[in-house]
Amino acid sequence: MAKNDLKVYPILEKIRQVKPLIHHLTNWVTIYDCAAVVKALGGSPVMAHANEEVAEMAGMAQALVLNIGTLTKDFVEAMKIAGKSANAKGIPVIFDACGAGATRLRDEKCVELLREIDIGIIKGNVSEIARVAGINVRTKGVDTAEIKGDIYALAARLSVKYKCTVAVTGKEDVISGAGRTFVVKNGHALMADVVGTGCMAASVIGTFAAVGPDLVRAAAAGLSCFGIAGECAAVNSAGPAEFKVKLIDALYNLDKKTVERRQKIERV
Repeated sequence: MAKNDLKVYPILEKIRQVKPLIHHLTNWVTIYDCAAVVKALGGSPVMAHANEEVAEMAGMAQALVLNIGTLTKDFVEAMKIAGKSANAKGIPVIFDACGAGATRLRDEKCVELLREIDIGIIKGNVSEIARVAGINVRTKGVDTAEIKGDIYALAARLSVKYKCTVAVTGKEDVISGAGRTFVVKNGHALMADVVGTGCMAASVIGTFAAVGPDLVRAAAAGLSCFGIAGECAAVNSAGPAEFKVKLIDALYNLDKKTVERRQKIERV
């Protein structure tokens, strides 16, 4: 691996200047937390799910985040409407394949969404991404399962298949697209003990993608900032509940010195 010249803080600074509107059709379990991280970064979150308004709302937004964590067939239809509106406007669509590999319904709907919408970034943990890539793996609900093999190659193949960026989250985050692969080594173990950090990560990626036309760099920068905030929040946190509150504050308080000193992004 090699160091790279990916500058993270300027993208965060642009978010705070532009305050992009990030439209979500997302997981009901974590919907508040997803909104909170977008707001803490300087973006403007909106959670609109009704078929009657999703096209109009997506037409107003700078990015669209789709998360199938609490999917229903009607919910997926609304995602398709919103996604096609976002494609027509030319804004990035971020797809969180939450729970892919757990049930046949999730697998089927992943295929439908990827077939019918031009997805800019596919995000998931390693087993979710492996399942979307066609590997026969079963996830434990929405928690990751162990996958053997080259995660870098898996992400790269999936990015070629769907002509998009792929973000694999985990102890180290792997981002691949347009012939490039980055590894983000920021973060803290407590992030895995909080319900919803995966969903929050998708919202963070969406917020960065809203202001960064290079989706590979935007995803890597977003995950680096999210991980840095986790490192800061872990200091003196007694457990997951306190850590979660501090995580939002840490995102809000990220500054240039902290980001530039702590960012750990390498190119594979």
